[in-house]
Amino acid sequence: MFAIVMSGQSPRPRAREIGVAPGVFPPGPLNAITDVEGVRVGHVTLIEGDSVRTGVTAVLPHAGNLFQEKVAGAVFVGNAFGKLAGSTQIEELGTIETPIVLTNTLAVGTAIEAVVGYTLAQPGNENVVSVNAVIGETNDSALNDIRGMHVKREHVLKAIAEARPGAVPEGSVGAGTGTTCYGWKGGIGTASRKLPARYGSHTVGVLVQTNFGGVLTIAGVPIGKELGRYAFSSDTAGGGDGSCMIVVATDAPVDARELRRLAARAVFGLARTGSSYSHGSGDFAIAFTTAPDLRSRFGETAPRTRTILPADAVSPLFEAALEATEEAVYNSLLQATTVRSRGRTVEAIPTDRVRKLLEQRGITRR
Repeated sequence: MFAIVMSGQSPRPRAREIGVAPGVFPPGPLNAITDVEGVRVGHVTLIEGDSVRTGVTAVLPHAGNLFQEKVAGAVFVGNAFGKLAGSTQIEELGTIETPIVLTNTLAVGTAIEAVVGYTLAQPGNENVVSVNAVIGETNDSALNDIRGMHVKREHVLKAIAEARPGAVPEGSVGAGTGTTCYGWKGGIGTASRKLPARYGSHTVGVLVQTNFGGVLTIAGVPIGKELGRYAFSSDTAGGGDGSCMIVVATDAPVDARELRRLAARAVFGLARTGSSYSHGSGDFAIAFTTAPDLRSRFGETAPRTRTILPADAVSPLFEAALEATEEAVYNSLLQATTVRSRGRTVEAIPTDRVRKLLEQRGITRR
């Protein structure tokens, strides 16, 4: 019998609670991807015995029928050692028509089946015969019996059904239950930025599933090096393999071309945290806008007027994506809890030691 856990907020600190506030733009009220109006997030966390540590995270761009009102979307690939189902159609058409589901590597097929079934069952989709399910993954086999194929269709459907606005649980939850990052426990992290009125008052939100390596840097401080845990530190330390899935949401009226550029900035933002983008890392970003003018209505053929932000106005959005991605990665680490499985323990990053190192370098809350 599985423990299906709909986890609440971890008692561990987020980045801002230890004085780390990347960038120059302020966060939204929740400092989460759900600060973009209409976006909802759901987790299902699967824990069983000494071997199952996995789950599902679902991101819904709006509360309506996504197939009937597709959102403008794009994908950017930093390193393609991974499986991002649905990416080729997104690249071709510039739209996203299903919930975005994150899970483990070997559960991608199950998640596709579940998302297709969910979409076909939506009222109004009775005649739909093609569905482009969008599924991302990272490999959680270090802590999870991934070959056991424990994620089932009902878990994916539950994550979608439980998706809500509001605060997003972070750390060792959902698709981040069994992940590792920079040698410590990774997981789900999120953050947002709210642009000032002079830049359009738009919001950018980011959610990450962190399972990658490199040399962890927080606010410019080489935390991984100082704590003696980083890629290439010894013959047995490894080269920072792993993956990161990034979901970027905005309410700015930008088309697929600019969304791809926005997604690229999110992948670039991983570098601020010390990512090595290794050979074995799948670094993917999926970006979408909730702007109603940019939605594509199924079967629509008549021309209509759309409001689109000009290219010269997107730089503030790029900065926001960089900042939010950086902070989301920190939150995924700081909120994660120690996880044990099959005789292995992956420790949560020691927040007291991190805080002390930041204080020594003069990093204070802004």
